Amino acid sequence: MLRRYLMLSFCALAALMSTAKVRLSHLISDHMILQQQTDVCLWGWAQPGQTVKVTTRFFGKPVTQLAKADTKGQWLVSVKTPKAGYKPYTITFDDGQSITTVSNVLVGEVWVCAGQSNMEMPMKGFVNCPIEGYNQEVVEARRHKAIHYVKIPGRMSMTPQADADCQWSEINPQTIGDCSATGYFFAQTVNRTLDIPVGLVLANKGGTRIESWLDRDYLKKHTQEPLDSMAMVKRFASDYHRPLLWGNGTFAPILNYTVKGILYYQGCSNVGDPAGQYTQRLQALVEQWRRDFRQGQLPFYFVQIAPHWYDNRDGDWGAKLREQQYNASLVIPNSGIICTDDLVYPYESKQIHPARKRQVGERLAFQALNKTYGMKEIWCESPSFKSMTIYNDTCYVRLQNLYGAISRFNDIDGFEVAGADKVFHKAKAWHYWISQPDPRNDAIAVFSPDVRQPLYVRYAFRNWGYGNMKNGALLPLFPFRTDKDE
Repeated sequence: MLRRYLMLSFCALAALMSTAKVRLSHLISDHMILQQQTDVCLWGWAQPGQTVKVTTRFFGKPVTQLAKADTKGQWLVSVKTPKAGYKPYTITFDDGQSITTVSNVLVGEVWVCAGQSNMEMPMKGFVNCPIEGYNQEVVEARRHKAIHYVKIPGRMSMTPQADADCQWSEINPQTIGDCSATGYFFAQTVNRTLDIPVGLVLANKGGTRIESWLDRDYLKKHTQEPLDSMAMVKRFASDYHRPLLWGNGTFAPILNYTVKGILYYQGCSNVGDPAGQYTQRLQALVEQWRRDFRQGQLPFYFVQIAPHWYDNRDGDWGAKLREQQYNASLVIPNSGIICTDDLVYPYESKQIHPARKRQVGERLAFQALNKTYGMKEIWCESPSFKSMTIYNDTCYVRLQNLYGAISRFNDIDGFEVAGADKVFHKAKAWHYWISQPDPRNDAIAVFSPDVRQPLYVRYAFRNWGYGNMKNGALLPLFPFRTDKDE
């Protein structure tokens, strides 16, 4: 009897100690990277009304700040961070009854990796979907231990969640395989260029539509998406296609974390959307995230989806989604888009997860290094359509963002021409240049013997629209069309 009493007393005491201990958000943990030279948020839970002492040692001596838990037990404190560096720090949290210490905290640049499966795709790949260069990256992983990441578990929720079961990892041979490949190659490039730690917050889910991340208010006002759980299940057999839920369960838990910007790779699940719809909703999603992070106009860099068969290689619904993505880049401030038209091998025409993720991450990094970090020496823009003039039976296309060079003068592939019937025919294309002044100089001449009175030009504007034009930075030309839907 006495033994039972003592055991019950011990359990009660343990439970009391457990509830008394300050609880941190899972994002506030060992190996985390904090955004440099700003005020960052640290938060957690305690007994309502309880005061938590947060002590940092970023500037040579301990600095303690007090945070009081609200009526729901949540507390939050803002602390200043120093310049980025490789020195590890500790942070202590004291609620008066216990002390929790977070170790190996670095200060650097923190980026969110959002979107669907091509952003989620880890370094070790998916089943039957490898990542090019994986073994070499494992061998060299210890050279990049200043890259840390935290993977937010994919979770659905009808209401926004405040926390997620996750932990930060330092890159090494054992952990690199689970890191987003696109995010890792982005971080690797930024780390090498700026010589500072880089943290990645991986908040994504394969197969999700853009509606999966938009909030209830927007979906209710601007869409016909079902917002009742049973209606969602009835309309969408695949849970990853359901609206609202992934933003609430997978993205909401990170919104208190202080970040530098957002990387986004999504769109395949929205192929076939009506004209303009995806552009509007992507713009709305960026506005939503910027509002909820409360950090102003966060940089937003995103990936144009790659060519893919989509059940018909010559269809154009994939190309039209890429067009909507490009149009979004024109209306979203402080943003940038990268083209991946050249990053799919011919044998990957039916592979939705191309293997070459290094170049995707690097191109995102070029955008950030140029636009966010001010390194204008880095050329980050793909060429795009500027204007067209028609002389007789030939179209002369002018491009922008060439960086002083077109990568090829001959054997240019990907152009098509149509007349009034809008039936497109494969065209010959070449760089037009003569020594004397001519308004057509330095343009791409496009001609098809099957179209004697050309009116429209398309470039790589098919589901599997392969083109080979690049600029002086060897970045590929964005697919485009000069005809528009009427």
